[in-house]
Amino acid sequence: MRQIVLDTETTGLNARMGDRVIEIGCIELAGRSLNDRRFHHYLNPERDIDEGAVKVHGLTLEFLSDKPRFAEIVEEFLGFVKGARLIHTASFDVEFLDRELAILKRGALKNHVGGVIDTLPMARELHPGKRNTLDALCDRYGVDNTGRTLHGALKDASLLADVYLAMTRGQESLIVEEDTPAPGTAGAVKIDASGLAVVRATPDELAEHEKILAAIDKESKGKTVWRSIEAATKA
Repeated sequence: MRQIVLDTETTGLNARMGDRVIEIGCIELAGRSLNDRRFHHYLNPERDIDEGAVKVHGLTLEFLSDKPRFAEIVEEFLGFVKGARLIHTASFDVEFLDRELAILKRGALKNHVGGVIDTLPMARELHPGKRNTLDALCDRYGVDNTGRTLHGALKDASLLADVYLAMTRGQESLIVEEDTPAPGTAGAVKIDASGLAVVRATPDELAEHEKILAAIDKESKGKTVWRSIEAATKA
């Protein structure tokens, strides 16, 4: 399934009180890597922007006055995200997009995509009791956010993509495929490994490996994929 990292900027914090989306940024992931597919638009909200919000993202009504309205880009947006799994920083984004779609009677966002991943609960589970803002996560995972003086939907989506890949590193890559390759496919080619040398890990290497697994166990609350695979092979 395609994965799309999404972020928005808005006129304020309360969609139910009429605040609107003023910027949408989306970046597509392919095979756990960023590709060149992007969706980005500034939007005219046709209403005032809270002073506090302007301080966060720097977007003014004057700048946005000649930009398209959401209704003008909705088809392009839904076409871009159709069937994909969305990755975003909080339910905040989905709530605002749901409101925009509701105004146009286009149904909820979940009806257009293949699923939604909110990285905030994921980060809270991995790092309980710690700050889990995008800036904090960038610092924690070594993602360079030095150019982030103001929030921006496309820039923040790019940073979130790097953070998400770091948060899930080593987990998705260890998932064992359940499907057996069909005869004649590349996955079904038999390789004679009888002549390959087997290099065993040293006691020091095993101890270091165990130390790393213990650290992952602690951060993930015992959800290390490697442990599950080991248990399954020993069963």
